Amino acid sequence: MKRLIQLFLNGLRRRPVVHIKIQTGRFKIVGLGAWYSYWRDPYHLLLTVPWTGFIAIISLLYFATNMLFALLYLLQPGSVTNTNPGSFSDAFFFSVQTLATIGYGVMAPQTFYSNTIVTIEAMAGLVGVALMTGLSFARFSRPTARVLFSRPAVVMPYEGIPTLMFRTANQRRNQILEAQMQVYLMRDDVSSEGHAMRRFYDLKLLRRQTPSFTLSWTLMHPIDSSSPLYGMTTESLLRTNVTIVASLSGIDETVTQTIHARHVYAPQDILWNHCLADIFYNTEDGHRYIDYSYFHEARALELASTAVG
Repeated sequence: MKRLIQLFLNGLRRRPVVHIKIQTGRFKIVGLGAWYSYWRDPYHLLLTVPWTGFIAIISLLYFATNMLFALLYLLQPGSVTNTNPGSFSDAFFFSVQTLATIGYGVMAPQTFYSNTIVTIEAMAGLVGVALMTGLSFARFSRPTARVLFSRPAVVMPYEGIPTLMFRTANQRRNQILEAQMQVYLMRDDVSSEGHAMRRFYDLKLLRRQTPSFTLSWTLMHPIDSSSPLYGMTTESLLRTNVTIVASLSGIDETVTQTIHARHVYAPQDILWNHCLADIFYNTEDGHRYIDYSYFHEARALELASTAVG
């Protein structure tokens, strides 16, 4: 309980320090994307909180609002007809009917005070329904991508040049139109003046876009003399805290909206002198199939050196 209270307080106050953590070769910012840190931004909170939390927050606000108006009705005894004097439950359920604009006709306001409260509550109900509908639609209508990235990336010779390879697959079995892939390398560098800096490098791909991404797509980056991976090994990648980020974007043909997917490769995810297992095979009757059970499999090559360049 103390931990939950501390997390809530951390979300309410502005934190001047950001905790950057590097664990098992993976670079991340602790707490990034945590929904509990957005209490000062309720719209973003209600969009990012899990569905269970969203329903819990909406339910809490709904009951709290009805309890508030029930107490207001009780401030003037006899302001609502056909209710028991001082009955909180009667006032609460009258508030529920008013907030939802139900109006069964059994309980009704009979004083100027209660009619004023009913007017305010009816307006609040209309605004509340509009907000809840908009938030629910925004959560449902957010475009999402179901794109699978191979867990390992491999380095193997291709056309006589060591090449970084990984693959991705569209799990929805529809088409992602005008798909584009951007691959970046991030590492810790030191300038000639001795200044430490986290630098970003664009990894050039043999093909970074496709008009229609349907099944599988293998991305290839030649490690030539112009590549930031030239001459590096797993040890040097770990020493400089290298992270490779693959970012896919395209238009989902079903919802005609832009979708995004990304994947991060740490140094230990890169297998040197390996190749990705073949997932395509032909049958005797002339058909061609993809076997995704080998999608994450990589096989070692019989090469002597593990350094590139």
